[in-house]
Amino acid sequence: MQTYTIVWADDEIDLLQPYILFLEQKGYSIKAFTNGLDAIEYITQQPVDVIFLDENMPGMNGLQTLEKCKEIRPAIPVVMITKNEEEHIMEEAIGSKIADYLIKPIHPNQVVMSLKKILHTKNIVSDKTIQNYRQSFMQISQEIQEANDFTTWSAVYRMLVRWELEIDSIQEPSLKEMLLAQKEEANQLFTKCIRKNYEQWISGSVAGPLFSHQILLNKVVPLVQQKPCFLIVLDNLRFDQWKVLESLLEPYYRVEKEELYCSILPTTTAYARNSLFSGLLPLEIDKQYKGYYQRGEEEGLNDQEEQFVRDFLKRKGLSFSISYTKITNLQKGRQLVDTLPQLVKNQCNIIVYNFIDMISHARSEMDVLKELAPDESAYRSLTKSWFMHSPLQEIISYLSEKRIPIILTTDHGTKMVHKPHKIIGERSTNSNLRYKTGKNLGYDSNQWLYEVKKPETIGLPKQNLSDSYVFAGESLYFVYPNNYNSFVQMYKNTLQHGGISLEEMIIPLIQLEPKN
Repeated sequence: MQTYTIVWADDEIDLLQPYILFLEQKGYSIKAFTNGLDAIEYITQQPVDVIFLDENMPGMNGLQTLEKCKEIRPAIPVVMITKNEEEHIMEEAIGSKIADYLIKPIHPNQVVMSLKKILHTKNIVSDKTIQNYRQSFMQISQEIQEANDFTTWSAVYRMLVRWELEIDSIQEPSLKEMLLAQKEEANQLFTKCIRKNYEQWISGSVAGPLFSHQILLNKVVPLVQQKPCFLIVLDNLRFDQWKVLESLLEPYYRVEKEELYCSILPTTTAYARNSLFSGLLPLEIDKQYKGYYQRGEEEGLNDQEEQFVRDFLKRKGLSFSISYTKITNLQKGRQLVDTLPQLVKNQCNIIVYNFIDMISHARSEMDVLKELAPDESAYRSLTKSWFMHSPLQEIISYLSEKRIPIILTTDHGTKMVHKPHKIIGERSTNSNLRYKTGKNLGYDSNQWLYEVKKPETIGLPKQNLSDSYVFAGESLYFVYPNNYNSFVQMYKNTLQHGGISLEEMIIPLIQLEPKN
């Protein structure tokens, strides 16, 4: 059992002997001093786990001792003990980043609880998390087996993400393995659910989820009709990434409503985001914009997003003043910050932020990013770090000050893939690893693929009469036979999108209201 060393400085230390004996019986090693100078000298020479300081010592008082302790050993937790309840004393101590604050007369159990909070929280939380997840394991498995529509799958996904983030915080490998197995099972069954229901959902013949092309009309327009707002679309933002960003937004905004909606297939920018901004399915876009998708590959297929929005408003007889800004680098983000005072005069401002999408693509291609984000947990951490240092945080802070609500959403998510699946296609076949479209596609059918022979039945266009689509479910990715082994290794454990998974299709739609 580890022994923790506590330095306790109090000019009445003799009166505290019962407390010291009580703590020593519980396994703590107490180094007692009657003044701050001796305590400072000790921590300069010896390793210490916690420091207890009396605020009202003669000579060098507790706050002065605290300042010196932080200079020497800034990471050591300090507990301030005082008879003085004056607010400015508390504020000064808290401002110096103390770990706890106790008011005399103190009880031995108060001291123990303070030590538990400082020294043992991680172990206590870890043990409790392990116990709770193991107790919940069977219930989660049962809910995965019973999920049969988008609402129940959304609830399952919320539950999996919640446990994913809790297990992240304790870094317990065995639990991570258990959870990964449950997520894999969930994605397999979710793929079956999409194969069975997607065509009926997207056609409206059976009640289904809210899809990409319904977001503007059903969620954005009603808010804009009440008050000016910003629509911020973070490309490739998954629900788990939103949950790690949520706490960073807490100083500025409260979550008025947190919903999950369904990205259309393919879960790519060229399809899902165009659908989001046009209020149309891709087949309708292709007809209305004279063969929009006949260009084939996805390059340049998102050049008309602003026009899509304006045409949508015109079709619906709406005359909002709007702006559209796409951020693809730091400079454009800085420029947007400078223009905010003008933009807030509009009824609706749309910002598309592409950085998360760039992270996922760069991670697939750059070894250094694979090292920085080797797994899902690190990928979430990288997203959080980016936000903390991006102009987007400054933008959100400014909008909060101006009391402007925000709808924060995305177009699709992304999936870490690790199961290659051979496919053969003609030269015109697209390059995406999670879905393929073209004629004469050759592959072995299995239960984790969704094959669509008539794309029009799910609202998708085709270049040739015989074109079909095939979507990879679970963690599959398509690889051509040429240089098969090389490409398998190149793309294994990379982040891809375009196919069917909880992460790609069940995505966040958040309404944020500024805090007072």
